[in-house]
Amino acid sequence: MTSPTVEGAAAASHAAPTPSEYITHHLGHLTNKHQDFVVDFSVFNYDTIFWSIFAGVLGSFVMWLAARKATSGVPGRFQAAVEMLVEMVEDQSKSIVHGDRSFIAPLALTVFVWVAIMNSLDFLPVDMFAALFNVLGVENMFPYHRVVPTADLNGTLGISLGVLALMLYYSVKIKGLGGFIHELFAAPFGIWMAPFNLLLNIIEYAAKTVSLGMRLFGNMYAGELLFLLIALLGSMATAFGVIGHIIAGSIWAIFHILIVFLQAFIFMMLTLVYIGQAHEGH
Repeated sequence: MTSPTVEGAAAASHAAPTPSEYITHHLGHLTNKHQDFVVDFSVFNYDTIFWSIFAGVLGSFVMWLAARKATSGVPGRFQAAVEMLVEMVEDQSKSIVHGDRSFIAPLALTVFVWVAIMNSLDFLPVDMFAALFNVLGVENMFPYHRVVPTADLNGTLGISLGVLALMLYYSVKIKGLGGFIHELFAAPFGIWMAPFNLLLNIIEYAAKTVSLGMRLFGNMYAGELLFLLIALLGSMATAFGVIGHIIAGSIWAIFHILIVFLQAFIFMMLTLVYIGQAHEGH
C-alpha cells in the first residue's frame, strides 16, 4: 500500500508543468477567442491592450509631472533628465526632418517614452501576476496573462501601422495628392515604368511597416523568452540551479536595460527617418 506522503509527492510531481508547458503557458494571451488564422482582426489580446494603455498613461503622467515641476533656476535631477531627453529628441528630429516639426518632435518623444515604458515591463518577475491572481482567487478569470505589449506582434505592428498612416499623411500634405500619386507611378524609374514603380513603392511601404514592427517584437520576444528560461533554471532544487538563476538573472537584467532603451531609441529614429523621407521627393 502506498503511503499518503508518497501519493501526495506523486500527485504534485504529476501536477507540476514541464518546462515546455511552463513556457507555452506564459506565452499565452488573455484573449477573447482562439486565433485560428495568421491574420484575424476579430481577436483581441486584452492584456496587450491594457498594458499598452497603462504605459501610455504612465508616460503622459511622468512628462506632465516634469513640465509641472519645471523651474527656470537650477534644475533637479528629474528635470535635468527630462530636459536632456527632450533636447536629444529635438536634435534628432531637427537633423532628419526638414520642415515643420511642431508635431513631429513631440511625436518622436511620445514614441520613445511609450515604447521604453512598455519594454521596461519586461523587468517585472515572470510569475508575479500568476501568484497575485492565485492569492486573490481569480486565477480562473486570468488563465493567461502577458505583461509586455511589445513582445506581442499585434502590439508592435499596431504602432507600425500608425507610423505608416503618418508617412502617407505627410506625403500627401507636403507633395499634394496629385504629387503623391505621381510619385507612386513615376518614381524611381520614370513614368514609362509606371506599373513596376507602383509595385515597387507598395512593397517599400509594406517592408518599412513590417520591418519596423518585427524588429521591436523580435528583440523583446527573445528577451522575454530568455527570462522564462532563467526562471526555469531557478526551479531546479539544486545549488547550481539557485545560484545560476541569481547570477544569470542579474546579468541578463542588467544587459536587458540596454536592449529596452536601445530598441525604444531605434524605433523612434526609424519613425523620424520614415516621416522625414515623406517630406522629400524622389
